[in-house]
Amino acid sequence: MSDFAPLRLASYNIRAGLGTDLRRDPLRVLSAISAFDADIVVLQEADFRMGERPSALPRDMIEPHTGLRPLPVAENGVSIGWHGIAMLARPDLEAEVVNRFPLPGLEPRGAIAVDLPHLRVVGVHLGLLRHSRRQQLDHIRDELEALPQMPTVILGDFNEWSRKVGLGRLARSYAILTPGRTFPANLPLGALDRVAHCDALNVRMIDPPRRAKGSHPSDHLPILAEVTPVQTAPVPVSE
Repeated sequence: MSDFAPLRLASYNIRAGLGTDLRRDPLRVLSAISAFDADIVVLQEADFRMGERPSALPRDMIEPHTGLRPLPVAENGVSIGWHGIAMLARPDLEAEVVNRFPLPGLEPRGAIAVDLPHLRVVGVHLGLLRHSRRQQLDHIRDELEALPQMPTVILGDFNEWSRKVGLGRLARSYAILTPGRTFPANLPLGALDRVAHCDALNVRMIDPPRRAKGSHPSDHLPILAEVTPVQTAPVPVSE
């Protein structure tokens, strides 16, 4: 496995820009994303749900406000995501391969896996029902196992309120980190947003930047993590 410099990743369910004051303000969301100082940001609910699912964030304002560009995960010209999941990255981090996984369950859901140089980043937004989430986790795990092996990190809104049950299917192959309560933003009760990673990576959770008092840009709080490769000992060269 090739080494890479530490990368700061974030995950944020932006509720299509609708804040806790029930005011839709995409610039407020972009300001929050900029404060992450992240290399890669995985978004959920980045597109509206109706029609062609247009982006909730003005495409031409994303890079000027955040320094990040949407990766090509959308299947049309008006969305920035797929099933509402989008991925923003530094301009020098280009997607080498994009995989889209339609997920089983009662609701239409999907996951995306983007291969960047030396790292696969998977964005998820799982269903509201635990039965559906278990099916979806099985499917995601199986799809990832069918891909060429690569250091993998999974971020998103797992929609699982319990810290003890519900994610065991993913825990068979990945370490799952639950940084803290993220929902609802005004009075967080549920740790819905999480990170999972394979054993080729070290992942350290980072506290989100402190924000000014007032309404939140979304009903979720963001999560941040630093990702580095596990250092392997060099193989001795026999003389």
